[in-house]
Amino acid sequence: MDYHPLELFGQHLIALRKTHGWSQEKLALESGLARSYIGGIERGQRNLALINICILAHTLQVSPSEMLNFFPDAISRKNKSA
Repeated sequence: MDYHPLELFGQHLIALRKTHGWSQEKLALESGLARSYIGGIERGQRNLALINICILAHTLQVSPSEMLNFFPDAISRKNKSA
């Protein structure tokens, strides 16, 4: 793999969180997940369980599939042509 899914997911989570104008602490409070856990996700250090992806999706008012929509266009095009 020439990309890092945990880092890409973390960057996507940051973008989604910021669309709400929320800090990590606010997301933690709203989701019931620890702020340190959310920080680890955003830094690409945590491998999430499906339940936590669903919790974050619900909290951020997006579908779970949107949580997984973190691949940059260049990677998506490369994988489709392979």
